[in-house]
Amino acid sequence: MNIGLFTDTYYPQINGVATSVWMLKGNLEKLGHTVYIFTTTDPEAPAHEHHVYRLPSIPFAGARRIGLFYHPETARKVRALRLDLIHTHTEFSLGIFGRRIARSLGIPTVHTMHTIYEHYTHYIAKTGTLDAAAKTLARKMSRHFCNTADAVIAPTEKVEEMLRVYGVGNRIAVIPTGIELDKFAPARYSDAEITAAKAEYGLVDTDRVLLYIGRISKEKNLVEILQGLRDYLPRHPNVKFLLVGDGPDRKNLQSLTHSLGMESQVIFAGEKPWEQIGLYYQLGDVFVSASQSETQGLTFIEALAAGLPLIARADPCLEQVLNHGVNGFVFEDKVGFLSALESAMSGDIILQGMSKAAVRSAVPFSAETFARSVEGLYKETLLYKEEAHCLPSICDHQQTV
Repeated sequence: MNIGLFTDTYYPQINGVATSVWMLKGNLEKLGHTVYIFTTTDPEAPAHEHHVYRLPSIPFAGARRIGLFYHPETARKVRALRLDLIHTHTEFSLGIFGRRIARSLGIPTVHTMHTIYEHYTHYIAKTGTLDAAAKTLARKMSRHFCNTADAVIAPTEKVEEMLRVYGVGNRIAVIPTGIELDKFAPARYSDAEITAAKAEYGLVDTDRVLLYIGRISKEKNLVEILQGLRDYLPRHPNVKFLLVGDGPDRKNLQSLTHSLGMESQVIFAGEKPWEQIGLYYQLGDVFVSASQSETQGLTFIEALAAGLPLIARADPCLEQVLNHGVNGFVFEDKVGFLSALESAMSGDIILQGMSKAAVRSAVPFSAETFARSVEGLYKETLLYKEEAHCLPSICDHQQTV
């Protein structure tokens, strides 16, 4: 198949959508398909990229970018590629562009619902009344985009249920995004590499490291983690909380850390190159998160693949990922969070056992499994589209040949 993936965010940007699209392209190509990426320009993008087309764009919301809703020159290039199917990964500029192209070519579209936008409306609406209106608009936008696709991918049952509540009546396939398991495998990194990376932040072998990797933003609910650690860290001076990533809430969280008197045990490492992220998972002993805005939470899967047990706030997206007491712990409040910390960090034997379980539990989320599942949906969608547009006389002839 010739496949076009349309996305507003792509490598070298670091986020779940960019990673998902990058990995899908590579693994569909391994299955023999030709895959083209249509995305926004980025000043950090490599000079030469294989089958990647970038539309003019401007910065939007930090590292994100917004591109043109239509670009005639790129549209001509798309038509020359003779695409069989277009897969959109955004409801905004490139997603709208992809839909227009697909409509003009008469080819089917698949759409992945990566983001629950009602969890992000606080960025554009500061008051309660405006925020409520923005959430309503976000639901309507999501419903329209999904109902006008030929098929929809939801990464978890949580997202499928949410879309049904929104009023999406279209076909929805639940296909968890996979990861390149080898990239995060503990055996990939030497003790010397890990020790050197730890030394960069003053970490020593006797330290226990609680790790968070991801966007530093309000919807990730890191305030709850810091407030919970206020009662835990003073009793455990060898425990450190390392945050790898950046975002609009970083300064606020650093101020909170200062006010809570935890600067010596809370480390903000900043954003790291995507190619090095696998190494930074090896700096942790346990991965912690209180976010409830995830559609799937790729960092949870990455952490498990790296051998890190999870301590995460209860959320439907974790139902197929976190097995309480086996590869991590679920908490619902501060008491549960502190209890989970005490249980997970109670000794090397506990951590080692949960680490092995974590690695095993990540296996079903391989990139290869993900690509095969998406490939299957593409084939079903193409067949469905062909049958839906087949004239009765032609179909009868085809069945008798």
